Amino acid sequence: MKPTFAVFAAVVGLLALSQSAVAEQKTTRQCNDDWSADKASIQASGKTKRVFMAECRGVALAAPASAAAPADKGQYATEAEAKASCPSDVVVWVNSISKIYHASGSRSYGKTRSGAYMCEKDSVAAGFRAPKPRGAAT
Repeated sequence: MKPTFAVFAAVVGLLALSQSAVAEQKTTRQCNDDWSADKASIQASGKTKRVFMAECRGVALAAPASAAAPADKGQYATEAEAKASCPSDVVVWVNSISKIYHASGSRSYGKTRSGAYMCEKDSVAAGFRAPKPRGAAT
């Protein structure tokens, strides 16, 4: 089956559209200039420079994991928030993957890839456990 003129025209049209889209994409320097020229109003709209640059360049921007607040009740993104919420309890770092909590001063406190700060009583009630002592049988 031979390609028809309509198919050929459609392919040429798509190529032309894709080339014009590439030609319209701004460079980092152009986006920086736009940011500098209108910084106050851009920030007033709630956009950070990082978000503005991504939109200007037409690049998809994924939210960083650390910026997302923990979704579970009783979990806090910062140690200060947890301390303010439970002044009469010990603040621990919970690893949401292993379901183990770590006390302040331990090697994993605040350092696991996935976790949050919690009050120790709340973490136990939520099903987290203390780490096993070193040398303990598994």
